[in-house]
Amino acid sequence: MRSGGTRTGRGGQLVLATGVWLAALAATANAQFFGSTQGPDAFTLRPPRDVPSVPPGPAQSLIPPSGNVAPKGPLLQSLPAAANPGAQAHAAPSVPAGQGALAVSARFGHDLPAINGGLHWRVYRTEQNGIPRLVKEDKGPAPTFVLAPGAYVVSVGFGLASVTKAVQVRAETMKDVFEIPAGGLRIEGRVGDARIPQGQISFDLYKGSQFEPGDKRPIASAIMTGDIVLLPEGAYHIVSNYGDANATVRSDIRVEVGKLTDATINHRAAIITLKLVNERGGEARADTQWSVLTPGGDVVKESIGAFPRVILAEGEYRAIARNDNKTYESEFRVVAGVDREVEVIAR
Repeated sequence: MRSGGTRTGRGGQLVLATGVWLAALAATANAQFFGSTQGPDAFTLRPPRDVPSVPPGPAQSLIPPSGNVAPKGPLLQSLPAAANPGAQAHAAPSVPAGQGALAVSARFGHDLPAINGGLHWRVYRTEQNGIPRLVKEDKGPAPTFVLAPGAYVVSVGFGLASVTKAVQVRAETMKDVFEIPAGGLRIEGRVGDARIPQGQISFDLYKGSQFEPGDKRPIASAIMTGDIVLLPEGAYHIVSNYGDANATVRSDIRVEVGKLTDATINHRAAIITLKLVNERGGEARADTQWSVLTPGGDVVKESIGAFPRVILAEGEYRAIARNDNKTYESEFRVVAGVDREVEVIAR
């Protein structure tokens, strides 16, 4: 990201005010996700761990041959004005005497095409006390702001990417182009060749590689399959959670400027349904308390019910069932992609 400013005779105040709260603007920028229509082809997301993952698919360019930004993927395409009010063309506003006009637009980088959607513009006035005040806001691709002459700070957000500039408005029409080096990321999870259904998996996203040291917090959580996350160019890692037990996978990816990267996370896991029965193939007993443990005795999942379902990473486990003040247990193995019932015999 880059920021810039125009120094005038009072430029020292402008730069000082900008430096004090520039970080606050970036921190408060809204995380924007572009979700696809829910349907049979929809995806879902969550966090990963020790299961291997498939390398990210080839990055698709967000910049078509025509030169306009119309990348493949939900809501990154040019939409009809009625469906995407933020993309409507703005008529040039009239500029009263003594006022100035600031026309702004954004592009992926120098000599790259314009970004024609998904932008959020904010204009702040630099007050004498150094506290910024929001005076204008717009979600169009290339708005024109009519402003009184003076010092302002303009911030534009594009998903999780943003750029902020200090500007000096004069009693004339000015133009400024903001360069946002960003790309898109879309994720899905699979077990073998089968896509994991919507609602069973979600993803968290972290800045940098998973192998880099230090305490890390997600920059985006609970991302859904098929959503497109707009990010600054750079390295990230995905934590993919399939279910809410131990089926987690981590994968490093890189986001490129103006490109949509498709990442597929491959889980070696299966869905297990637990049943406490009096005999093989018998009716499941209700009001049963369940614990699933590793061979070492670590608790993986606890639940209550006649038919609890748990998604487990491939490996060996022990199921403990408690019913009517009695405890029963059985060992079982999870094979990747083999969903099945595990019966514990009450004897």
